[in-house]
Amino acid sequence: MYCTMALRISLIACTLALGSTDARTDDGPTAEWPYYGGDQGGSRYSRLTQINKANVAALKTAWEYHTGDVSDGSEGRRRSAFETTPIVVDGTMYLTTPFNRVIALEPETGVEKWSFDPKIDLRGPYSEGLINRGVTLWSDATKAPGGDCSKRIFLASIDARLFALDAANGRPCVDFGSGGQVDLRDGIPNIKRRGEYQETSPPAVAGDLVIVGSSVADNDRVDCPSGVVRAFDARTGMLRWSWEPLPESISPTGAGNAWAMISVDAERELVFVPTGSASPDYHGMKRPGDNKWANSVVALSAKTGELVWGFQLVHHDLWDYDTASQPVLATLRRDGVDTPVVIAGNKTGNLFVLDRLSGVPVFGVEERQVPQSDADDEQAWPTQPFPLAPPPLVPQRLTAQDAWGLTPENRDACRTLMQSLRAEGIFTPPSVRGTIAFPGNLGGMNWSTGAFDPERQIFVTNVNNLPMEVHLIPRDLYEPIEKAAKRGDFRAEVSPQHGTPYGMSRRVLVSPLSPVPAPCNPPPWGSLIAVDLAKGTIRWSVPLGTTADLYPNAPVVRGTPNLGGAIVTASGLVFIASALDNYLRAFDINSGVELWKARLPAGGQAMPMTYRLRPGGKQYVVIAAGGHGKQPTTLGDSVVAFALP
Repeated sequence: MYCTMALRISLIACTLALGSTDARTDDGPTAEWPYYGGDQGGSRYSRLTQINKANVAALKTAWEYHTGDVSDGSEGRRRSAFETTPIVVDGTMYLTTPFNRVIALEPETGVEKWSFDPKIDLRGPYSEGLINRGVTLWSDATKAPGGDCSKRIFLASIDARLFALDAANGRPCVDFGSGGQVDLRDGIPNIKRRGEYQETSPPAVAGDLVIVGSSVADNDRVDCPSGVVRAFDARTGMLRWSWEPLPESISPTGAGNAWAMISVDAERELVFVPTGSASPDYHGMKRPGDNKWANSVVALSAKTGELVWGFQLVHHDLWDYDTASQPVLATLRRDGVDTPVVIAGNKTGNLFVLDRLSGVPVFGVEERQVPQSDADDEQAWPTQPFPLAPPPLVPQRLTAQDAWGLTPENRDACRTLMQSLRAEGIFTPPSVRGTIAFPGNLGGMNWSTGAFDPERQIFVTNVNNLPMEVHLIPRDLYEPIEKAAKRGDFRAEVSPQHGTPYGMSRRVLVSPLSPVPAPCNPPPWGSLIAVDLAKGTIRWSVPLGTTADLYPNAPVVRGTPNLGGAIVTASGLVFIASALDNYLRAFDINSGVELWKARLPAGGQAMPMTYRLRPGGKQYVVIAAGGHGKQPTTLGDSVVAFALP
């Protein structure tokens, strides 16, 4: 079935003329897209210039490929999320599907070369749904070019297996692990059920090592699986080193896992790991202290896995404020001095700029007093780190006076609800009474990360401005609420947090009267932001997307929640989809002005990429358009390429 569906390729003729002038020029650089983030440091930057501000409005669909892999949640399957970003290396495009299949395409036509199916259990209880964000290529310097497995594609599958495939034909490299794969569950303590230990992001490669973190199910219990980061020999699959973010001697809890992309500084032989929260997210009685190195960015020796430095973005997390963004490696130019830095975003909306060699904040950070917990057996950390620059990328305080609604009645209903909840600004702890978490766990910067233009010294990122209503549920009340949630009588996500006095519930803070689930805070609910990194200031901020598709019978609001991410090009363009309205857009990096948009066949909850393979050839911009199972976007299976006529 897959082979048949994969051949459903639509090649669209690009013979349109713009008056008497061809919109495309044949000069300028060529470049591939060899890593998920464009390069090993995740800059999401391309030096291509063929598509520029003068001609971007002429972009048209060049080809469209259908994977056939989409799930609407029927037949016992979880819903699919098409979050892959393809890579293009040595004239071939490689991508993954929500079913974790790997597909190789001819980049200028979209014609399939080969596909590999890891045969995951499509009905598995994966906490993230059916998802995979991409693959990584590694070249074996000891093998002759063109030899078997001289170039390997590494896939980390959602059922926690690491595959090595021959990049030429997709066949497993049998000398890697057992028949071409390593079971990543081996050696991980506390895995008690299927689907709670997963892989969703592409591995990193450093020298002859392939490095993986993990995605661990949130909020189930105190003793959840370890968040260990591991490096395997790229040829044999043998374990070479491991690093524990939360050693058992420090904390009996689990997680602190790296589920986002890991960055590599090959020259300095450093690996930069973003870590999530310790388990469970919303109560920390079994993990007293600040919980280093959860919610951090850490620099490890690529050779040994030893900690070089660490910087914690959130202490003793009680809000699910993961460091979900890939650390972006950049060179900062200030006062005539070049400084290698790590740009680290967070769900809080705080953006930290750290010296890459030492982890010292470039603009300074101060510890500020934050609200304290009133929950039994909880000892919230008294302070949290706030960067002195840049300013927060999202608002960090929401009270009943700020209530908003599509109508005055909805606004008033929001205000009444909000008056019953704790709302003391960012880092207000969860409570039985209920707390407004603002930004919430989907707020600020998520796995979408950001893109850095090294010439203009501008960092561009998409953010969410979304409040959550969070409740701690006393243990004796939890079971009936959980049953009500399963019946659909209690509209919130609930989790047990076994080993603590409380379960938890969380949901987007929306009006209880509204016929559409519009948030109670003023829009925009999602924005695209440019930061002048040399000055540490926000250059511009614009709403991203509209609600025209979400609420067809309501007034249009600009700025929707978003997931996916942006890329930037040397010609001064920012390409991004991400919003909930099924468009790919191009913005002027200097001003934030929208220059072009194209309707996608499904949601674009993925990061685009771009490449130009040869002189005289076209520059393509490609995005996976398949929607997201946890977002209200159109589901699909398209990979769409755009180019100039």
